[in-house]
Amino acid sequence: MTGNLSFEFFPPKTEAMEESLWRAIQRLALLQPNFVSVTYGAGGSTRERTHATVARLLAETDLVPASHLTCVNASRDELDAVARSYWDIGVRHIVALRGDAPGDTPGSLGQYVPRADGYAYAADLVAGLKDIADFEISVAAYPERHPESSSLQADLDNLKRKIDAGATRAITQFFFEADTYCRFLENARKAGITVPIVPGILPVTNFGQVCKFAKACGAAVPAWMGGLFEGLDDEPDTRHLVAATVAVKLCEKLQENGVEDFHFYTLNRAELTLAICRVLGLGARAAAPALTA
Repeated sequence: MTGNLSFEFFPPKTEAMEESLWRAIQRLALLQPNFVSVTYGAGGSTRERTHATVARLLAETDLVPASHLTCVNASRDELDAVARSYWDIGVRHIVALRGDAPGDTPGSLGQYVPRADGYAYAADLVAGLKDIADFEISVAAYPERHPESSSLQADLDNLKRKIDAGATRAITQFFFEADTYCRFLENARKAGITVPIVPGILPVTNFGQVCKFAKACGAAVPAWMGGLFEGLDDEPDTRHLVAATVAVKLCEKLQENGVEDFHFYTLNRAELTLAICRVLGLGARAAAPALTA
């Protein structure tokens, strides 16, 4: 196994979604990822579910969980308490994010306003976390300009502040062209950012949904991709084959440019990510488990 794999999951809302999540975790655990992250909803809306998912990962698996934590809709004292509670149960890795305003929907970012008694931005949260304990901290990076940023340089300056505050890794927003990542990495290195910058890979399970996600976060969807998925809305098997091929080609180009580590946004589904990793030779090659009803 070369390089490191990591996977992102989101906390389930229903019992059926929880069953689906844990089936995905069971299957992807076979690849022996470096860590798995669990998201934290806008305004801390999934705080309890995130905590429960992370606690279960610690109790029932050998996986290393990383909990997301955001600045939105919480005071410093509240976030410090959450961080201490994670440390107390054995969590040593936090994904520290500014977060989006509550009520956001894909394609329409709300107006973020820092709380006077809170951590204003991700760099402040990183510094606060390092004051609490020696967490490993991952932060977000944007190969294409964040919708609220004034420029690509401003994005890089913000990333540098997060690294200087104590972050040990950056994970990029998803993108679909290898050159996008390579240019960003080159510019980050020129800016003095030396930590690992791990590409975030989003397998396309639903093209329309991905377009909405992309609009919300400032990612470009290439015109050629729309043509590949055109007319496949009612053909899930073919759509998944196309999606796996697109992701494999992207990752292969990244590998050709020296990339070894990958972070997959799984959307709580294992099939595509597992297939992509197997084709690329990423992760351990264990036999698939027998799934029970």
